[in-house]
Amino acid sequence: MSDFTTRPEIRGTFGTVTSTHWIASTVGMGILEKGGNAFDAAVATGLTLQIVEPHLNGPAGDLPAIFKLAEGGTPQVLCAQGPAPAGATLEHYREVLGGEHALIPGSGHLSTVIPGAFDGWMLMLRDHGTMEPAEVMAPAIGYARDGHPVLPRVADQIAGLADYFAEHWPTSHATWCPDGKAPEAHKLFRNSDLAATYQRLADSAEGDSREARIDAVRRAWSEGFVAEAIDTYVAEAEVMDVSESAHKGVLTKADMTGWQATVEAPLSVEYHGWTVYKTQSWSQGPVLLQALQILKQFDLAAMDPNGTEFVHTVIEAMKLAYADREAYYGDPAQSEIPMEYLLSDAYAAERAKLITDTASTEQRPGRVPGFEHLADACIARSTRDYEASDVAAQEPTMAHLTDRKGDTVHLDVIDRWGNAVSATPSGGWLQSNPVVPGLGFPLNSRAQMFWLEDGQPLTLAPGRRPRTTLTPSMAEKDGALLSFGTPGGDQQDQWQLVWFLRFVHHGLSLQQGMDAPLFHSMHFQGSFYPRACKPAEMMIEPNVGEATIEGLRARGHIVHVAGPWTVGRLTAAMREADGTLRAAATPRLMQAYAVGR
Repeated sequence: MSDFTTRPEIRGTFGTVTSTHWIASTVGMGILEKGGNAFDAAVATGLTLQIVEPHLNGPAGDLPAIFKLAEGGTPQVLCAQGPAPAGATLEHYREVLGGEHALIPGSGHLSTVIPGAFDGWMLMLRDHGTMEPAEVMAPAIGYARDGHPVLPRVADQIAGLADYFAEHWPTSHATWCPDGKAPEAHKLFRNSDLAATYQRLADSAEGDSREARIDAVRRAWSEGFVAEAIDTYVAEAEVMDVSESAHKGVLTKADMTGWQATVEAPLSVEYHGWTVYKTQSWSQGPVLLQALQILKQFDLAAMDPNGTEFVHTVIEAMKLAYADREAYYGDPAQSEIPMEYLLSDAYAAERAKLITDTASTEQRPGRVPGFEHLADACIARSTRDYEASDVAAQEPTMAHLTDRKGDTVHLDVIDRWGNAVSATPSGGWLQSNPVVPGLGFPLNSRAQMFWLEDGQPLTLAPGRRPRTTLTPSMAEKDGALLSFGTPGGDQQDQWQLVWFLRFVHHGLSLQQGMDAPLFHSMHFQGSFYPRACKPAEMMIEPNVGEATIEGLRARGHIVHVAGPWTVGRLTAAMREADGTLRAAATPRLMQAYAVGR
């Protein structure tokens, strides 16, 4: 492996911030320089990402984070994934959409759950930060008010949707196409309505303590002018969505007032000395843990990390883990999820026996005792021919798919004291919904992950969290801490898995792993409208070499070779046991950046 990397691996002792946009990373570092901690910096970074990457996330989106306090203890999970509104009943959605086998559209107000991201950021700031709301919100407000150099991909996406906005989503056209035309790449772009919204929220911080002032901001969001504007708009608007029909939504102010972000324990497994932490099963995060459990049965260190055997083995393990995701995952507060069984050593050993030298073409969820009906339903769904429009499908993926599909963002922050945050915000993309009048941002579309059939962990139900694809990661070993993640929808845990395995087994540095060729399976049922399965299909970057690609095809994989440097958007930060900090960011799309000293 060459020592050359596309970017230097950042090293220091003071602090480091890495994210999917260079402006957001430097904003976070600026907060650290002002004396803030990792939580202050993460909030400022996250809010700024909403401004500079509006095609990937927004204030009304979703937010899972894993964090660790400097004083020790087990990492914790921040769940700011909003659940389905009270009006999101099976009966209503089946009536509107056409029965139990209909799909919830990938855009529009029917696809909206309770907005979670903003409240989640404020909860993190209140409980673990040190700064006032106005301090951490100031950079985002400034970039929204005064402008930021718009990314070429943002400009391209707006241009591709400009006619649709003008015809169907006029509030979005007014926001994203000022003066009636899409913005030019690299020119300053402003969102004055969003700047005003965030300024008004910051100004609402009144109270006798910092905590009380932050809670006042949260109330202004969930009970005050933001919730009122959303309630009024959703009650009146019939919004055209990806199904090519207009629908009214069900989200209300009462839904927003009755929900708050929470903190909970993570799931974890031991892997070659590392303890790896992920969210509970309301996220796809446990698939990475399941894949690690399966891969314990193989000598990955003896395999070429770019070779056919390594890629094949990892792909097949991911197929098995994701099959279980489709059958068994869901909100553990509302459904019984057999996660202890799914993460057990004995179960993983049996699953590993299913991996042969030939690519599987079947969906193979495990047969968990007492839950076999869920495996049967998963297989039935995977063979069903869902009717779906090709217009503006809302699947967060990457540039090698279509310009109308969004993505996600990620950030990792570690400060000089050892506080650490790994967060993967998403949702509320500019493609997901019309802009709420006067607020400057759209609602999310996460409800598209629910099913309308009875008796499943992902059956639509009021108060139930969708099984999100958002999945930050954290790991510990002998006093060292590793924080990592990526955008990418269903690919998130696949790309993270490949990167982590090469880090653990093949000695790649953080940045070398970022630069190494990535791959993922497309075999299992997708999380996003139109929920397609592509049996035995996979995607890989060409710099693994032709021999590997042909070797995979010989084993039965249907291999799609992506364009160079187009798969994955990983970032990572690490604190060594002696306090040394390291960070890295992918060169792909030429946006992500790690900073630190």
